[in-house]
Amino acid sequence: MPDGTVIRAAGCVLWRHAPAPGGLEIALVHRPKYDDWSHPKGKLKRGEEARAAAVREVAEETGMDCRPGPELPSAHYEVNGRPKEVRYWAAEACGGAFAANDEVDRVRWLPPAEARELLTQDRDRPLVDALMDALHTA
Repeated sequence: MPDGTVIRAAGCVLWRHAPAPGGLEIALVHRPKYDDWSHPKGKLKRGEEARAAAVREVAEETGMDCRPGPELPSAHYEVNGRPKEVRYWAAEACGGAFAANDEVDRVRWLPPAEARELLTQDRDRPLVDALMDALHTA
């Protein structure tokens, strides 16, 4: 019988101002273990708050410091028969530099439409729209 305990994770839709006036770019990470493109995210450590975990995961996976903003919709899905919940925040990148590691070997900064297309999982695409909505109402 699979363990019904929910796997708790958190992440950010990381963005920065683009060189073009009024534009922005979204960071996506490539995980070689899964050969996929996703938003930076990861499991919470014991006793860790979700927002703190999201900021930590951004730093670990992208090398970027970030300023979290509004919470975005959560993703819910199953992993190896267990339910998983990933809470997300919009987060503006505010410094740092990427260095490849075992977990993430590439980061790409893309305009929203291109980021939406590159994302591997369909469940990650609505987060791009949620970010855009959150930034336009902020």
